[in-house]
Amino acid sequence: MSEDFLIDNQEDDDELFEHHRIVADAGQTLIRIDKFLMDRLPNVTRTKIQQGIHDGFVKVNEKPIKPNYKVHPNDTIVISLPQPPRDTDIVPENIPLNIVFEDEYLLVINKPAGMVVHPAYQNWTGTVVNALARHFKNLPQMPGNEGRPGLVHRIDKDTSGLLVIAKEEKTLTGLAKQFFDHSIERTYWALVWGEPNPPNGTINVNVGRSLKDRRVTATFPDGTMGQHAITHYKTLKNFRYVSLVECKLETGRTHQIRAHMKHLGHSLFNDTVYGGSDILKGTVFTKYKQFVDNCFKLMPRQALHAKTLGFVHPVTQKFMQFDSDLPDDFKSVIEKWENYVKYN
Repeated sequence: MSEDFLIDNQEDDDELFEHHRIVADAGQTLIRIDKFLMDRLPNVTRTKIQQGIHDGFVKVNEKPIKPNYKVHPNDTIVISLPQPPRDTDIVPENIPLNIVFEDEYLLVINKPAGMVVHPAYQNWTGTVVNALARHFKNLPQMPGNEGRPGLVHRIDKDTSGLLVIAKEEKTLTGLAKQFFDHSIERTYWALVWGEPNPPNGTINVNVGRSLKDRRVTATFPDGTMGQHAITHYKTLKNFRYVSLVECKLETGRTHQIRAHMKHLGHSLFNDTVYGGSDILKGTVFTKYKQFVDNCFKLMPRQALHAKTLGFVHPVTQKFMQFDSDLPDDFKSVIEKWENYVKYN
C-alpha cells in the first residue's frame, strides 16, 4: 500500500492513525530519513515523503524530525496519517455517470457537485471510482496511485464539471504527460465576491499547504515556499456585488483557483473553506442578507464549475475539446443575482 501523505479530502479531523512502524537495524549506517523511507515504502516519491515530514506525519523515537535527519541504528520510525489504514480494493457500485464522450481508450464525464472523485477517508463509497469499477474492468493505474484506476486528475467534491478518465495504459500515460507538461486546456467558471480590478488578468503566485492548517491551500507571494501556480482570469459578467469569472489554469494545483481568487480579494461565492460563505460585498440591510442566504441555500457549495476540457487524444493524436453547461444550482443563483441588481 502506498501513502501520498497529503490529504486529498478536506475533513475536519486532526486525529492521526499509525500506518507504518519501522525499526532501523542495529547496524544501520547514517542516512537521510527521506532516502531511508524511499527504500521501504513502495511507490512513494521523495517529494511526498519530505512533504509528509514537514506536515508532521513522520516521527522518529516519538519526536518530529526534519527531512535532513539521519537515521541511526535502532531508531523507531512511525508514519501516521489523518485517515485510518485501508485496503485499496474498490467496491463496484451501480452509480450512473453522465458520460459526455467515450471511445475504446478514454471517456469524459460531467461530474455533479457533491460527488467525490476517488475513495478516501470518510468517503469510501459513492465515488466516481466506485462507479467506474462497475462500468469497466481492469482500468489502468499510475504508479503510486493505487485505488484511483483511470484517473490522471481530479476536481473537488463540491466542484462540478468535466473529468477525463483513461481506459487503457497508453492513454493513461499519454494524458498524464500532458497534465505534467501543463498542455491540457482547462477553463472553470466561478462566481466570486466583488468585481475584480482589473477585470482580466493573471495570478502568478505560489500555492501550497497552509502552515497553520494542513487542510487548506495557502498562497506564498514571495515565492520562497509552495509550488509555482498560474491562473488566468477573465470577468464575464458583473452583478455589482458578485462577478462571473472564467479561470484558465496554466498549472493545476490543489484548490488553485479557490486560493488564488481569495488572494486576489475575491473569494468564491459560498466557499466555506476560503471565506466565501461570509457576505464580503454589499449592504447591511436585512433584505440583502436574506437574499444572499437564500442564494447560499440554493447553491450550498462553492460556485465553481469545470466548464471546458481540451487535450490531444493519446492514441488518435487528434485535439479534442469539450464544453459543459452550468448545473441548475449555478444557473439559478446567477439568475437571482441578475434580477436582484436589475430591481434594486
